Amino acid sequence: MHYFFIFVFFLFLHPSSDAMPFATENQHSVSAIQEVLRNYIEGTSYNRRQQIAKAFNPAADLLLEKEGQAFAKVSVAEYLNWYKPENQGKFNGRIGEILQIDVSGDLATAKAEIIIPHQQRRYIDTFLLKNINNQWQIISKAAVKQSSTQNGARILFILSSAHYHGSSMLPAGASFSEIVNAYDRFKQAGYTVDFVSPEGGAIPLAYIDTSNALHKAHLYDSDFMYALKHTKRANQLRAQDYRAVHYIGGSNAMYGVAEDADIGRLVMEIYEQHNGIISSVCHGTAGIVHLKTKDGKYLVEGKRITGYPEDFEKANAEYFKQFPFLIKQTVMKHKGSFHFDKPNGPYVEVDGRVVTGQNFLSSALVADEIIKQLKKEQEQKKE
Repeated sequence: MHYFFIFVFFLFLHPSSDAMPFATENQHSVSAIQEVLRNYIEGTSYNRRQQIAKAFNPAADLLLEKEGQAFAKVSVAEYLNWYKPENQGKFNGRIGEILQIDVSGDLATAKAEIIIPHQQRRYIDTFLLKNINNQWQIISKAAVKQSSTQNGARILFILSSAHYHGSSMLPAGASFSEIVNAYDRFKQAGYTVDFVSPEGGAIPLAYIDTSNALHKAHLYDSDFMYALKHTKRANQLRAQDYRAVHYIGGSNAMYGVAEDADIGRLVMEIYEQHNGIISSVCHGTAGIVHLKTKDGKYLVEGKRITGYPEDFEKANAEYFKQFPFLIKQTVMKHKGSFHFDKPNGPYVEVDGRVVTGQNFLSSALVADEIIKQLKKEQEQKKE
């Protein structure tokens, strides 16, 4: 049986030189707004009135849900009184995440998600911010409450920043299929997913099938696409926040990820110090072949590994000549055992806390195995 895929390829291109001053100014505003929102999120999560107050203009309006009313107007002073001084510094179960920021001159809108796992509750907060005397402040906030099964645990997706194959001008990108197939499984299971790349910011994407319902749903999900446009750098993240990492494939996964020292340190800290899971799919396995444990051994040594083997590549193709190393060959060189199946079917290898998939058809299955392991671990802790 033959499988045919229609896909489009596009890049989040770097801004032109003419656009750079605007881009720099806009990024400065975004960074300042992120700090304001962090004050709000951290302040409300740890009952810190002073930190909450720093985020708001004193005259701001808070338009909040109230039973029997469309909304209730609350002043900043009244809102601050909800957080008692005797609870200052105590975590109250609120977990916040910035979803979007959109800047228009001295005015901006933003959206954040607040989850409270033990109450199975989720809030979506929408903010209006204004730059007043060179200081961004929230001047209005509205919120809506929803039921939620999110558990607060986080999974880290690792993507490449490379737009081209090596030194060539042959376009390369992260596999959209592999991203959404795994992302959807994790979200359905209640996990939060973060994205990291060597350079941070917007990543190039490939293999987008606009006729595929799952692709289409995520392509037009503004929160999801905002996250891909604003991936984080490894030095911005804390290992203790993550239960698993997942290396995404696509041809650009061969470049920039394996040699990124910050990503490597973060991943191995998650794995060794916090009992996390390392996973990869397709060309994403290139990201794990050089990882070393604290005793100096390669992670793949003595383990069953899969990924996209060079046996399936077009040996005479220009893109293949750019590859800095070969996945199967390197795994075997580092004393790992490499396994694969037919190219047009799913195939997964599980070796303890290392889970690898052969191709995009394996993405969801890799996510399922990670979820299975994490749930088993959680159940064991309850016993």
